[in-house]
Amino acid sequence: MRHPEPRGFSRRLVERFLLTTRSAGSVSHRIEVFSRALLGRPYKSNPLIGSAEYGETFTAAFAGFDCVTYIETVLALARAANADDFVEWLRRIRYRNGVIRWDCRNHYMTLWIRNNSRERMLEPVSVPGIPISNRARVLAAVPGLGALRARVRCVPKRAVPGLSAHLRTGDLIFFASTRADLDVFHAGIIVRDGAQTRLRHASRSQGRVVEQELSGFLKANRMAGVIVVRPRDPARAAGDARRRRRAPVHAAAFRPGKKGRREAAAQA
Repeated sequence: MRHPEPRGFSRRLVERFLLTTRSAGSVSHRIEVFSRALLGRPYKSNPLIGSAEYGETFTAAFAGFDCVTYIETVLALARAANADDFVEWLRRIRYRNGVIRWDCRNHYMTLWIRNNSRERMLEPVSVPGIPISNRARVLAAVPGLGALRARVRCVPKRAVPGLSAHLRTGDLIFFASTRADLDVFHAGIIVRDGAQTRLRHASRSQGRVVEQELSGFLKANRMAGVIVVRPRDPARAAGDARRRRRAPVHAAAFRPGKKGRREAAAQA
């Protein structure tokens, strides 16, 4: 099924961005290039178009970003070989199963992480010896979306300095909220600069996409902790999928499992 081009999409602009790096480069390298190219772009509150009442309009505008659309745009560019690829990846990243409907949009960020991990675009970052907290939430911050029970697993704020040395350029970082009705309040992209760990993000307070030291953001903001995931190289993800298809199926694999808890996530 062919989808119409998203609103605000500029094929010429996307092709120009893609010319700045080779498609054969690693996804982390491409994330660094594209996230740097978008520094200084305006912050735009609620850039997506849609609601429970009026439906969803797929958009791909570069005129302004919030923290989530900045990450989505950079990740889609990093996985794309051409402008059509970019549109396809953006649709799959933003919507569950790529279905353009308001109720299929990954409104809550734990759901965004879960669904894109299932698509083999992301993998968790965990470090032995770094503690993990497990917080119950009833997510109810999106008007028109029913309350969702979720558990938010994050590295507590006090433990983030120990985690930061293990982060890599291109990692995605999500800042867990202290609110009982929200999982994540902000998100950004990690960039390593020598021994420094820096954060690129669309900042509401600064009115644009900025880069700053991660430690400065942590100091200035109250939070429960952080969630970090690492984008996977498309070739590696495809190879893993092929190996799984070739692997023999054992009878033990068909044991019924416990029904998983429903998780969810939020546009910050």
